Amino acid sequence: MCERHAWGFLSVEAAFRHGWMPGPAVLYEDLMSRALRAVRFGHLLRGWPLPVTLREKGPCLMCEAGFGPDSPGFAAPALVARGRDPSQLRSLARTTRPFWEPAVCGRCAGTGAVPRCRRHLVADIWHGVAGDLALHRSLVSDIRSRLVRYARSFRFEYRGTATGEDMGALIAAVGWCSGWRPILGIDGE
Repeated sequence: MCERHAWGFLSVEAAFRHGWMPGPAVLYEDLMSRALRAVRFGHLLRGWPLPVTLREKGPCLMCEAGFGPDSPGFAAPALVARGRDPSQLRSLARTTRPFWEPAVCGRCAGTGAVPRCRRHLVADIWHGVAGDLALHRSLVSDIRSRLVRYARSFRFEYRGTATGEDMGALIAAVGWCSGWRPILGIDGE
């Protein structure tokens, strides 16, 4: 999904699930597992497979389906208003900020921070300015490990085991996959 739809998806899930988000956790656990495989083997053929593997494969499915900011939608206005209320996502972002903030892309945030989201990492690799990829491998691995624990916490035998660090991994995963600007804006409100 594009940056807008990825964060919109998480915001709607947060609004209706009150922070209990197994769907996004499982989806992003899978995406981060794929990303980890890509960055682990990105050194092959002098980095060629990494930008090809991490690039967008096509347009955002939601954008392509016509769900833009002005689309009429199919839900009742009250339901749409509830889904657009960012308060639950804002609360989750503020509570877990210490756990996702170190992963924020310096280019998305407009800072000199070294971490990159997937999109900016691919651009940096193509332009030959990515530097040492070990940091990015470590970042993706860390996000994935914490996200695995968060997704597992929805299973009955692991209920109640999710920590703030694990929950923050979901925000880190969405930011890494799609970009950080929307959450940085929502958290600053």
